[in-house]
Amino acid sequence: MEILYAGLAMFAFVFFKAFQQRNVAFDHYLSVLPISWCMVATEFYVISIIVRVGYDFATIFSIGTGAGFGALLAMVLHKRMFRKRHRGVEALIE
Repeated sequence: MEILYAGLAMFAFVFFKAFQQRNVAFDHYLSVLPISWCMVATEFYVISIIVRVGYDFATIFSIGTGAGFGALLAMVLHKRMFRKRHRGVEALIE
């Protein structure tokens, strides 16, 4: 079961990492700090699971699959959330 949790945690970590890359690339200043906290929390969780479970094919497959889907979802959601017509406070900073 921990291998499944590792995959879900890596999904979240890579989601936050990809979302953060888009924040930095498109100057969304207000989102950077909370996403950084989320990245650290999920990364530490993944590391702790790997330390407990070990290194095998099932762990790699679960973590790799979660990572891929996390990146895809982050790209889609970031694009939807930060359309040019609705930029919120970030438009005031520019």
